[in-house]
Amino acid sequence: MVEPVEVSVTEPVEVFLASRNAKKLEEMQRILGEALPDLRVLGLDDVVEYAEPVEDQPDFEGNALVKARAGYRATGLPTLADDSGLCVDALNGMPGVLSARWSGQPRSDDRNNTLLLDQLADVPDERRGAEFRCAVAFVHAGPDGDVVEQVVDGVMRGRVIRERRGEGGFGYDVVFVPDEQQGSLTSAEMTAVEKDAISHRGKSLRKVAPLVTAALAGPAG
Repeated sequence: MVEPVEVSVTEPVEVFLASRNAKKLEEMQRILGEALPDLRVLGLDDVVEYAEPVEDQPDFEGNALVKARAGYRATGLPTLADDSGLCVDALNGMPGVLSARWSGQPRSDDRNNTLLLDQLADVPDERRGAEFRCAVAFVHAGPDGDVVEQVVDGVMRGRVIRERRGEGGFGYDVVFVPDEQQGSLTSAEMTAVEKDAISHRGKSLRKVAPLVTAALAGPAG
């Protein structure tokens, strides 16, 4: 749980999340809203269209920064961007940064999950360990007008099961059972509150929330 923080503004404050993923926007609004009740998270469909950068970095942190920098340059708003993915032990950490496009273009959660399950079909249960990783980058103007770049991360450890279960979440949630829970629910079978408490993105957003709060609050006094 993020402790609410009073920010000395009279109007709703806005941050930009460089994403069109409605579920990611909802997730970020929900978690950051715990600290900043007046915060409004804008997505790519809420701003003037701009050329989105190629996510060609070798790690989550690099891709998150590339997206956050581009969003900040285009909008002038304090900008958040995340990059996340599933890293499977038996696949040497893949699909990793390629998670969203593991089965090719156009991106498809269903095809990605089918490919992943096929690749792990002969892997015994005790070797199906995996973890979701997330990096969140925050780019904003500093007190002297300089550009400040901050990156935080989070990890949710678990395992990949052999069939899809659940209707919630997105991506690989339907085949992933987190370790940090009582029971054997997939991420897609958990409530939003349950998932937020242990998810890689939830952990990252709770780390970045104080940074967003401090940036939006401005100088004390």
